[in-house]
Amino acid sequence: MNREELKWFLQTIRDAETAKRFVLARYENGRISLRVMAHVARERGWINRTANRFFATAALHSTVKELPVAIA
Repeated sequence: MNREELKWFLQTIRDAETAKRFVLARYENGRISLRVMAHVARERGWINRTANRFFATAALHSTVKELPVAIA
């Protein structure tokens, strides 16, 4: 399922919580990719991008493949 198909389905769902559960279930069942899920969540305001400054910065750089890990 691509982003446009998912957006079409979500137009028929009135309740925001039901829509969130639907998208998460589609992702967990392998029907949509993480990228599609994240894009739809950003469009609908389900993600607070400023909650964690580090992850907000990492999210801006779509080419990031790994998160750095600090070892003491």
